[in-house]
Amino acid sequence: MPGEGDGPERTPMRKIAVFCGSSSGKSPKFAEAAAALGKEMTRRGQGLVYGGGNIGLMGKVAHTVKDGGCSVLGVIPTELEPEEVSGQTVGDVRVVGGMHERKAVMAQESDGFIALPGGFGTMEELLEVLTWQQLGYHAKPVGLLNVEGYYDPLLTFLDNAVELGFLSKQSRASLLVSTDPADLIDQLEAYRAPPSVIQLAKEGKFDLLTQG
Repeated sequence: MPGEGDGPERTPMRKIAVFCGSSSGKSPKFAEAAAALGKEMTRRGQGLVYGGGNIGLMGKVAHTVKDGGCSVLGVIPTELEPEEVSGQTVGDVRVVGGMHERKAVMAQESDGFIALPGGFGTMEELLEVLTWQQLGYHAKPVGLLNVEGYYDPLLTFLDNAVELGFLSKQSRASLLVSTDPADLIDQLEAYRAPPSVIQLAKEGKFDLLTQG
């Protein structure tokens, strides 16, 4: 299984943080994928942690999980809380002071992460939790639901980063990817974190990062 390693056993996948756009995108396939992910989560009894609000793909996955009878926690910064900005948050609401606190709370409250299509905010959230994982700040799995090839350019970029020596094969393999929600969650549930770069450096094995 991609991303498996010798790290600690993970806790059960009770809640998943989903990063995605406040837009629905131009293709109906994106909203359909958000709903399919939400249905698969509820089939497994998994709750949702998301960025709050009621619009775009964020609202779609939140309503699907809520309607399926599972918990939903929306974590939203004060400046985005007004309904005229983000709509009414689905499920429980936790208002935080800013974007940094929002990401920290979402990470603390979830057992894994999945990114759907989105813009700058989604990219930033995805790459930050991957960086935290790489450094050993958490051992939680990070997945990408690649809808309609949306993330193909990003995956090509990451492969190029490996080829040019800026990203290890181990770190690249830590991003779990699928076009199917059930398969992606299966990967998340089977994931075991590899040693962090900090751990490897302390053990004098830092060269493994560039050797793959």
